[in-house]
Amino acid sequence: MQSLIEQIKKRRKELAFKQHDMLLRVGISRQQYQRLESKGNPRLDTLELIAKGLRSELLLIPQEKLNAVLAVLAEDTSKPVEEKAGETRKSMADDPWQGLLGDRE
Repeated sequence: MQSLIEQIKKRRKELAFKQHDMLLRVGISRQQYQRLESKGNPRLDTLELIAKGLRSELLLIPQEKLNAVLAVLAEDTSKPVEEKAGETRKSMADDPWQGLLGDRE
């Protein structure tokens, strides 16, 4: 699992933002942002600003649900999930909570 700082840096690059772009997005100078990416340990309110600037959300995920959440995020939502005998079921994008509580359809 990537550290939070690595995830922030990866997200910034995915959006093709440079470090100096963060000044306009969240009011953090390039130097401040560069220090955050290199040394880490930002305050919570700073993390919330950065998340919004990167069009993201901070979430606290219970460890016992982490694998299920990661599976939902990794799923290709462009096609339905196939079941045996040619039947299709809802994709995780349609119902991301399916099966998390032990219920079955």
